[in-house]
Amino acid sequence: MTINRNYKYLWSLSTSALVITGNLMGGWWVALNFVFSLGILAVLENFVPEDKNNESDQEDWFPDSILWLHVAMQIVSIATLIYSIQHFEYNFFQFILIGISVGVNSGSSAIVIAHELIHRKNKYMRLAGQFLLLTACNIYFYVDHLKVHHKWVGTGNDPATAKYNESLYAFFIRSTIGQIKSSFNVEGVRLRLIGKNPWSINNYVIGSLFILLIFGMVLSYLFGPAVLIAFLLQGFFANFLLEYTNYIEHYGLTRRDQERVTEVHSWQTDRVISRFFLIDLSRHADHHYYASKPYHTLLSHEGSPVLPGGYVSMIYYALCPPLFFKKVNEIIEKRNRS
Repeated sequence: MTINRNYKYLWSLSTSALVITGNLMGGWWVALNFVFSLGILAVLENFVPEDKNNESDQEDWFPDSILWLHVAMQIVSIATLIYSIQHFEYNFFQFILIGISVGVNSGSSAIVIAHELIHRKNKYMRLAGQFLLLTACNIYFYVDHLKVHHKWVGTGNDPATAKYNESLYAFFIRSTIGQIKSSFNVEGVRLRLIGKNPWSINNYVIGSLFILLIFGMVLSYLFGPAVLIAFLLQGFFANFLLEYTNYIEHYGLTRRDQERVTEVHSWQTDRVISRFFLIDLSRHADHHYYASKPYHTLLSHEGSPVLPGGYVSMIYYALCPPLFFKKVNEIIEKRNRS
């Protein structure tokens, strides 16, 4: 039955559930999601087969309900982070682990869901997407992804496209700074056209930063600086995962400025874990080919470049640039020769 595809997306809620459970239990339990996502899933993905099935259930209510469940669970995840720091005593390593564990969830759940929501036409869904980005301390993705990345992907005008032989670490710095600049500039153009000051809180980048500053001060005042540090720590790891995802989605793939974006300008993978734990973000080639398609209708394309691993397992390759280049560059070179 085609509806089985929709049910599999429920797996994506497991990371939030583990974060909430770990935060409430305290101690070393805070590492639950870290061990599950970057340990168990990353290893298991290498042994789980692909699922290239393109069938989908056209009913939208169930996939959309999963998106709203993620929004609710992200709120609880951040709330239990605050609770956990307040009610348990952590040593340095446990404190770092709770930040990483919550951050991995914010990067693999909140930002991934936000990516889906900001592409929707429904204003409440788009607002929910912006809210999720703020919980992950992101001030640029909403503007840059929609108005810069999708327009210029694969060209020198897109800071979120990784260059051939560019390491993840170099890309993380260049892409983050570049996207903040480009989103600020895009907002500046928009505001000048309607006669408003681009340096005001009407600018999405400045407004988002202002909201985060206020929220940070409230967190520190009500719950203490340790809670604020933990919140910022999870935000850092969430955005590192975001840029890691940007990195593997388009690494080394180029197109001319006026060339139409097609299924050959993004990497895809049909590994089951990446597909259903990340709500088919791994079918990224089809997303760029038809950006308005809901996640549960995305297709696998025969002509798209295929990563040698899944989005989850590729992180260990990406963290070791020589290994990543060896695995991925030969695929690019082979495609270029054909």
